[in-house]
Amino acid sequence: MDEETTELFHVMIKRCLSQEVAPYYDNWEAAGEIPRSLWHALGDAGLLGIDLDEKHGGAGADIAITQLALEEMSRQGFGGLASAYNIHANIVMPYIQNLGSPAQQAQWLPAMARGEALAAIAMTEPHAGSDLASMRTRAKRTTDGWELSGSKTFITNGQFADLVIVCAKTDPSAGAKGVSLFLVDTHLAGFSRGKPIQKIGQHASDTAELSFDQMQLPNEALLGEEGPVFAI
Repeated sequence: MDEETTELFHVMIKRCLSQEVAPYYDNWEAAGEIPRSLWHALGDAGLLGIDLDEKHGGAGADIAITQLALEEMSRQGFGGLASAYNIHANIVMPYIQNLGSPAQQAQWLPAMARGEALAAIAMTEPHAGSDLASMRTRAKRTTDGWELSGSKTFITNGQFADLVIVCAKTDPSAGAKGVSLFLVDTHLAGFSRGKPIQKIGQHASDTAELSFDQMQLPNEALLGEEGPVFAI
Protein backbone atom coordinates (compact mmCIF):
# COMPACT_ATOMS: atom_id res chain seq x y z
CA MET A 1 0.00 0.00 0.00
CA ASP A 2 1.37 3.44 -0.94
CA GLU A 3 2.62 5.91 1.65
CA GLU A 4 -0.19 8.42 1.09
CA THR A 5 -2.92 5.83 1.72
CA THR A 6 -1.12 4.56 4.79
CA GLU A 7 -0.93 8.07 6.19
CA LEU A 8 -4.65 8.65 5.53
CA PHE A 9 -5.47 5.51 7.52
CA HIS A 10 -3.11 6.62 10.30
CA VAL A 11 -4.83 10.01 10.56
CA MET A 12 -8.24 8.31 10.62
CA ILE A 13 -7.12 5.89 13.34
CA LYS A 14 -5.74 8.68 15.54
CA ARG A 15 -8.88 10.79 15.04
CA CYS A 16 -11.15 7.90 15.98
CA LEU A 17 -9.14 7.08 19.11
CA SER A 18 -9.05 10.74 20.12
CA GLN A 19 -12.80 11.19 19.75
CA GLU A 20 -14.22 7.78 20.66
CA VAL A 21 -11.73 6.30 23.14
CA ALA A 22 -9.51 8.80 24.96
CA PRO A 23 -12.31 10.65 26.84
CA TYR A 24 -13.83 7.43 28.16
CA TYR A 25 -11.06 4.86 28.51
CA ASP A 26 -10.43 5.30 32.24
CA ASN A 27 -14.13 4.62 32.86
CA TRP A 28 -13.96 1.46 30.78
CA GLU A 29 -10.94 0.28 32.75
CA ALA A 30 -12.89 0.84 35.97
CA ALA A 31 -15.99 -0.93 34.62
CA GLY A 32 -13.99 -3.84 33.19
CA GLU A 33 -15.53 -3.70 29.75
CA ILE A 34 -15.50 -1.95 26.41
CA PRO A 35 -19.03 -0.79 25.50
CA ARG A 36 -20.69 -2.14 22.39
CA SER A 37 -21.08 1.43 21.18
CA LEU A 38 -17.31 1.61 20.60
CA TRP A 39 -17.35 -1.48 18.40
CA HIS A 40 -20.12 0.17 16.38
CA ALA A 41 -18.03 3.35 16.12
CA LEU A 42 -14.96 1.39 14.99
CA GLY A 43 -17.12 -0.35 12.40
CA ASP A 44 -18.59 2.93 11.18
CA ALA A 45 -15.06 4.31 10.81
CA GLY A 46 -14.01 1.29 8.74
CA LEU A 47 -11.45 0.19 11.32
CA LEU A 48 -12.74 -3.36 11.83
CA GLY A 49 -11.63 -5.78 9.17
CA ILE A 50 -9.21 -3.31 7.61
CA ASP A 51 -7.50 -6.12 5.68
CA LEU A 52 -10.75 -8.07 5.20
CA ASP A 53 -11.95 -8.55 1.61
CA GLU A 54 -14.31 -5.82 0.47
CA LYS A 55 -16.96 -8.40 -0.46
CA HIS A 56 -17.15 -9.27 3.25
CA GLY A 57 -17.46 -5.67 4.39
CA GLY A 58 -13.77 -4.90 4.91
CA ALA A 59 -11.50 -2.28 3.38
CA GLY A 60 -9.30 -4.73 1.48
CA ALA A 61 -6.22 -2.86 2.75
CA ASP A 62 -2.81 -4.23 3.69
CA ILE A 63 -2.46 -6.06 7.00
CA ALA A 64 0.19 -3.49 7.95
CA ILE A 65 -2.64 -0.97 8.42
CA THR A 66 -4.26 -3.24 11.00
CA GLN A 67 -0.93 -3.45 12.81
CA LEU A 68 -0.74 0.35 12.66
CA ALA A 69 -4.07 0.52 14.47
CA LEU A 70 -2.78 -1.83 17.19
CA GLU A 71 0.42 0.17 17.54
CA GLU A 72 -1.51 3.42 17.93
CA MET A 73 -3.87 1.93 20.52
CA SER A 74 -0.90 0.66 22.51
CA ARG A 75 1.08 3.89 22.12
CA GLN A 76 -1.81 5.89 23.56
CA GLY A 77 -2.12 3.55 26.55
CA PHE A 78 -5.20 1.61 25.44
CA GLY A 79 -3.71 -1.86 25.91
CA GLY A 80 -6.98 -3.50 26.85
CA LEU A 81 -8.61 -2.23 23.67
CA ALA A 82 -5.62 -3.40 21.62
CA SER A 83 -5.98 -6.93 23.03
CA ALA A 84 -9.72 -7.08 22.40
CA TYR A 85 -9.36 -5.59 18.91
CA ASN A 86 -6.56 -8.01 18.02
CA ILE A 87 -8.64 -11.08 18.89
CA HIS A 88 -11.69 -9.83 16.99
CA ALA A 89 -10.03 -8.42 13.86
CA ASN A 90 -6.66 -10.14 13.56
CA ILE A 91 -7.39 -13.67 14.75
CA VAL A 92 -11.06 -14.58 14.39
CA MET A 93 -11.73 -12.72 11.14
CA PRO A 94 -8.79 -14.32 9.26
CA TYR A 95 -9.81 -17.79 10.46
CA ILE A 96 -13.28 -17.31 9.01
CA GLN A 97 -12.07 -15.65 5.82
CA ASN A 98 -9.50 -18.39 5.14
CA LEU A 99 -11.34 -21.48 6.41
CA GLY A 100 -15.03 -20.57 6.37
CA SER A 101 -17.61 -21.62 3.83
CA PRO A 102 -19.34 -18.88 1.82
CA ALA A 103 -22.36 -19.25 4.12
CA GLN A 104 -20.23 -18.91 7.28
CA GLN A 105 -18.45 -15.90 5.84
CA ALA A 106 -21.73 -14.23 4.90
CA GLN A 107 -23.23 -14.92 8.32
CA TRP A 108 -20.41 -13.52 10.43
CA LEU A 109 -17.86 -11.35 8.61
CA PRO A 110 -20.05 -8.37 7.58
CA ALA A 111 -21.57 -8.20 11.08
CA MET A 112 -18.10 -8.34 12.62
CA ALA A 113 -16.84 -5.60 10.28
CA ARG A 114 -19.76 -3.38 11.33
CA GLY A 115 -19.12 -4.03 15.03
CA GLU A 116 -22.52 -5.68 15.40
CA ALA A 117 -21.05 -9.08 16.32
CA LEU A 118 -18.13 -9.38 18.75
CA ALA A 119 -15.86 -12.41 18.46
CA ALA A 120 -13.50 -14.47 20.61
CA ILE A 121 -11.44 -17.64 20.25
CA ALA A 122 -11.43 -20.30 22.97
CA MET A 123 -8.49 -22.64 23.29
CA THR A 124 -7.19 -22.41 26.89
CA GLU A 125 -8.72 -24.80 29.43
CA PRO A 126 -8.64 -24.90 33.25
CA HIS A 127 -6.70 -28.18 33.41
CA ALA A 128 -4.74 -28.13 30.17
CA GLY A 129 -3.78 -24.53 29.48
CA SER A 130 -3.17 -24.33 25.73
CA ASP A 131 -1.86 -27.90 25.42
CA LEU A 132 -3.93 -29.30 22.57
CA ALA A 133 -3.04 -32.90 23.37
CA SER A 134 -4.51 -32.54 26.88
CA MET A 135 -7.64 -30.69 25.82
CA ARG A 136 -10.85 -32.06 27.38
CA THR A 137 -13.52 -30.08 25.54
CA ARG A 138 -15.18 -32.61 23.25
CA ALA A 139 -17.36 -32.37 20.15
CA LYS A 140 -19.19 -35.60 19.30
CA ARG A 141 -21.05 -36.25 16.09
CA THR A 142 -24.84 -36.58 16.33
CA THR A 143 -27.47 -37.34 13.73
CA ASP A 144 -28.08 -33.60 13.26
CA GLY A 145 -24.58 -32.21 13.77
CA TRP A 146 -22.40 -32.00 16.87
CA GLU A 147 -22.71 -32.07 20.64
CA LEU A 148 -20.19 -29.80 22.36
CA SER A 149 -19.26 -30.22 26.04
CA GLY A 150 -16.44 -28.76 28.12
CA SER A 151 -15.06 -25.48 29.42
CA LYS A 152 -12.52 -22.81 28.52
CA THR A 153 -10.82 -20.15 30.61
CA PHE A 154 -8.96 -16.83 30.22
CA ILE A 155 -10.92 -16.06 27.05
CA THR A 156 -10.46 -12.49 25.83
CA ASN A 157 -13.80 -10.94 24.72
CA GLY A 158 -15.54 -14.00 26.14
CA GLN A 159 -17.85 -12.13 28.48
CA PHE A 160 -19.66 -10.29 25.68
CA ALA A 161 -18.85 -12.26 22.50
CA ASP A 162 -21.63 -13.18 20.09
CA LEU A 163 -19.37 -15.68 18.34
CA VAL A 164 -16.65 -17.90 19.77
CA ILE A 165 -14.34 -20.10 17.73
CA VAL A 166 -14.00 -23.14 19.98
CA CYS A 167 -11.17 -25.67 19.79
CA ALA A 168 -12.52 -29.12 20.66
CA LYS A 169 -11.41 -32.73 20.45
CA THR A 170 -13.25 -34.60 17.70
CA ASP A 171 -10.88 -37.59 17.70
CA PRO A 172 -9.42 -38.16 21.19
CA SER A 173 -7.26 -41.02 19.92
CA ALA A 174 -5.34 -38.63 17.66
CA GLY A 175 -4.02 -36.36 20.43
CA ALA A 176 -3.28 -32.82 19.27
CA LYS A 177 -4.11 -33.84 15.69
CA GLY A 178 -7.67 -34.70 16.69
CA VAL A 179 -8.69 -31.09 17.38
CA SER A 180 -11.23 -29.23 15.25
CA LEU A 181 -12.64 -25.71 15.22
CA PHE A 182 -16.29 -24.76 15.67
CA LEU A 183 -18.17 -21.51 15.17
CA VAL A 184 -20.29 -21.25 18.31
CA ASP A 185 -23.17 -18.80 18.45
CA THR A 186 -23.30 -17.77 22.11
CA HIS A 187 -27.05 -17.20 21.98
CA LEU A 188 -27.72 -20.94 21.61
CA ALA A 189 -28.84 -23.14 24.49
CA GLY A 190 -26.11 -24.90 26.44
CA PHE A 191 -23.69 -21.97 26.45
CA SER A 192 -22.89 -20.09 29.66
CA ARG A 193 -20.30 -17.68 31.04
CA GLY A 194 -18.77 -17.49 34.51
CA LYS A 195 -18.00 -14.31 36.40
CA PRO A 196 -15.43 -12.01 34.75
CA ILE A 197 -11.86 -13.00 35.61
CA GLN A 198 -10.04 -10.28 37.52
CA LYS A 199 -6.59 -9.36 36.15
CA ILE A 200 -3.78 -7.06 37.29
CA GLY A 201 -3.99 -4.95 34.13
CA GLN A 202 -5.86 -4.36 30.86
CA HIS A 203 -9.13 -4.35 32.77
CA ALA A 204 -11.15 -2.94 29.86
CA SER A 205 -10.42 -6.15 27.96
CA ASP A 206 -12.86 -8.61 29.52
CA THR A 207 -11.65 -12.12 30.25
CA ALA A 208 -14.04 -14.98 30.90
CA GLU A 209 -14.56 -18.64 31.65
CA LEU A 210 -16.94 -20.31 29.20
CA SER A 211 -18.93 -23.53 29.55
CA PHE A 212 -20.58 -25.75 26.95
CA ASP A 213 -23.17 -28.13 28.39
CA GLN A 214 -24.14 -30.72 25.77
CA MET A 215 -24.53 -27.82 23.36
CA GLN A 216 -26.20 -28.85 20.12
CA LEU A 217 -24.49 -27.45 17.04
CA PRO A 218 -25.47 -27.86 13.39
CA ASN A 219 -23.12 -29.53 10.91
CA GLU A 220 -22.38 -26.08 9.50
CA ALA A 221 -20.74 -25.05 12.79
CA LEU A 222 -17.56 -26.95 11.86
CA LEU A 223 -14.98 -24.43 10.61
CA GLY A 224 -12.86 -25.89 7.85
CA GLU A 225 -12.23 -29.63 7.82
CA GLU A 226 -12.34 -31.89 10.83
CA GLY A 227 -8.80 -31.80 12.40
CA PRO A 228 -5.88 -31.30 12.39
CA VAL A 229 -6.69 -27.58 12.47
CA PHE A 230 -3.24 -26.31 13.40
CA ALA A 231 -1.58 -27.83 10.35
CA ILE A 232 -2.65 -24.72 8.40
